[in-house]
Amino acid sequence: MPGTNLTRSEAVERAKAVLRVESYDVELDLTKGERVFGSRTRVVFEAVPGSHTFIDAITESVRSVTLNGAALDPAGVVDGVRIQLPGLAARNELVVDADARYMNTGEGLHRFVDPVDGEVYLYSQFEVPDSRRMYAVFEQPDLKASFRFTVTAPSHWSVVSNSPTPEPAQAPVTEDGSARSVWAFAPTPRVPSYVTALIAGPYQSVHTEVVGSGGRTIPLGIFARKSLMQYLDAENIFDITKRGFEFFEEQFGCEYPFAKYDQLFVPEFNAGAMENAGAVTILESYVFRSKPTQATVERRAITVLHELAHMWFGDYVTMRWWDDLWLNESFAEFMSHLAAVHTPDFGHAWTTFASVEKSWAYRQDQLPTTHPIFADINDLADVEVNFDGITYAKGASVLKQLVAWVGQEQFMSGVRAYFGKHAWSNTVLADLLAELEAASGRDLSSWGQIWLETAGVNTLAPAIETNDDGVITSFTVRQTASDAQPTLRPHRLAIGFYEPSADGRLVRTRREELDVEGPLTDVPALVGAARPALILLNDDDLAYAKVRLDPASLATATGGLRDIAESLPRALVWGSAWDGARDGETPARAYVELVLANIGAETDSSVVQTLLRQLATTLDFYVAAGAQADVKSATAGRLWQLAMDAASGSDSQLQFVKAFAGLASSPTHLDTVAGILDGSLAVPGLAVDQDLRWELVASLAAGGRIDRDRVDEELSRDNTSTGQCAAALATAALPTAEAKADAWRRIVETGELSNAVQQAAVNGFIRVHDARLIAPFAEKYFEAVPGIVADRTHALAQQIVVGLYPARQTTEATLERTDAFIAALGEDQGALRRMMLENRDGVARALRAQAADR
Repeated sequence: MPGTNLTRSEAVERAKAVLRVESYDVELDLTKGERVFGSRTRVVFEAVPGSHTFIDAITESVRSVTLNGAALDPAGVVDGVRIQLPGLAARNELVVDADARYMNTGEGLHRFVDPVDGEVYLYSQFEVPDSRRMYAVFEQPDLKASFRFTVTAPSHWSVVSNSPTPEPAQAPVTEDGSARSVWAFAPTPRVPSYVTALIAGPYQSVHTEVVGSGGRTIPLGIFARKSLMQYLDAENIFDITKRGFEFFEEQFGCEYPFAKYDQLFVPEFNAGAMENAGAVTILESYVFRSKPTQATVERRAITVLHELAHMWFGDYVTMRWWDDLWLNESFAEFMSHLAAVHTPDFGHAWTTFASVEKSWAYRQDQLPTTHPIFADINDLADVEVNFDGITYAKGASVLKQLVAWVGQEQFMSGVRAYFGKHAWSNTVLADLLAELEAASGRDLSSWGQIWLETAGVNTLAPAIETNDDGVITSFTVRQTASDAQPTLRPHRLAIGFYEPSADGRLVRTRREELDVEGPLTDVPALVGAARPALILLNDDDLAYAKVRLDPASLATATGGLRDIAESLPRALVWGSAWDGARDGETPARAYVELVLANIGAETDSSVVQTLLRQLATTLDFYVAAGAQADVKSATAGRLWQLAMDAASGSDSQLQFVKAFAGLASSPTHLDTVAGILDGSLAVPGLAVDQDLRWELVASLAAGGRIDRDRVDEELSRDNTSTGQCAAALATAALPTAEAKADAWRRIVETGELSNAVQQAAVNGFIRVHDARLIAPFAEKYFEAVPGIVADRTHALAQQIVVGLYPARQTTEATLERTDAFIAALGEDQGALRRMMLENRDGVARALRAQAADR
């Protein structure tokens, strides 16, 4: 819609006119039916007298607009997105009485009907620009205010917001005789609108409390839908939350800033979680209906800690504009892993960080759309596509490097000073760097420029010379950069020497920490040492850089990767091998063999999960096209054997079975999948619960062994929201032209699906054993995308633009068609251009890797 894309220049001008927003009183009526809700907003704000500005409000209809007691004609000031405010006074009172629309996209106020019991559940999701879908608001982070919500809703609902939930008052019954109540919440502290929240419906909850460092008792709550409460392991979530409270209050030097802390598991959520002040919303799949992998349990813990860290960094102290989105997210990501390491169950969190987060960062940083960590955010469209691996993972990696550069205690001392100086206000990056400089004594101006304002990832490799006795006579670290992003950076890193121990395990025998800068850095401290079996640059993963092994170390690592005793150095070697396969430096089939030969001995669940995902990508895209079918079939057989060899009931056994099912295509392998599903083939220790059943059903669907009736039969066993998504995936995966056409129609043409079901259908559509089945849709994709982007919200459009791109048509013709599409885009289509460039890069990289594999 015209006007939805707020620009930075508009935000700056509005902030000059609106000097301070004092308060919002928002009255919401959630009893008006399935389509709209009532939204009445009273805003009090100071402004430059005589100035003109606007307030954001995406509305269905506006009944009245009153500014300082004078009625404004809605026809003249309202366009459905903005409301113009002429002739402002020094102090203003604005009242907007409107109806707004419920969403089913995971944006704004999302409405969901539970298929189990027909109950309605609502939750808000406002990051970045969607509080304006619920109430009239100055939608920019530097116009903080106090918010007071008054909510009318069915009496049997729970209603949760940022402030503690009050006792409801009875309201007049609705026209159909339903009982209503009114919840009048207390005002919040001064927060940005994107972290305000409303969650409403017959959610059930459990409660406890934590005593903060200052002696204050803080109520804690966990909420979920009625039909999921039986699966909620609240004790585990409360435990990690309480540990997070203790850790963050100590590290940040200030108490938790809000009155209570609720965590609400909500349906059809687009992200992992959202840091609403005191009312965090979390992806519902983190309520485990079935046996989860340890990787998933760890990811939930990291997510819980990430959102809790935001209560200070983001909610308490907020960025001025979205240029510093990276700092908001990177800080929370870094601190969540740091906190996890200090808990009993997740002491290897830095291994997960290296395996999951850094691989994401390296992948994003090598795209043609890579950007500096400190990105130039011109408008809201820029923000929406910058929730990426640079913003989260590279930024967190660079913060980890900064901690190594200035020292852990000095870093936290600077952070404590930052919170003390900027409580409840807005800041920019320079405010944090100033405190870190003061605490550490290091000049960070050049460091900040070279790390935060340039893009790209460097590669580090050792150059080693030895004499005839194997003694090192020269040791140099070589640093290189790509032609597109040529910056060389300073790195604080460690070099590890590894030798076999008495039990045959490779263990570290020496560690040298140093600064690396420029193209060549000599390491005289290692001269005279005996050359070990394995030399590992960036040991302990302090630096953000791709690492290459010298030939002797590479031979040791690939021949005995499973023998490296500790999980983090193993993860670093795994990462180096993956980089080689992605970059076309090593044949894809060699990488497949390396994974299959060593993954059975890998003990870290998150590493296993990452390796299996990378293995799937390699098989689909990097193995030479003519060899893919045979290599996939052979890999499926090896995975099945790994599952049989794994410990009964183990995490790895479950992951190997799922990976096998994902690849199964031969009659023999599909017979095995069918046997597991119907119980005729028992795998010792493997619990075939409902979620695993769905994975097996999807495998049989994609393999052509079952039809839609069988999928519907499975849905009748599990007619839940999870089951509906799983059924949508399996149905779209059926390998017939009719099934693919029907899925395409529902996703692209009718737009009838909610965000969660649409994503599942997209995943099913592209799940094919023979990519020729979906080749006829490639041109249809290019024809449909412009209309999709114009008509759908960002979340739904992105699912389609990225998910349905014909990447499986890995040909030069796909590149040429993409180039023509990009060339025809207008200058105002930057977000679409970026997505298409990234889509194209995946195919171009795949073609290079396939050439290397041939």
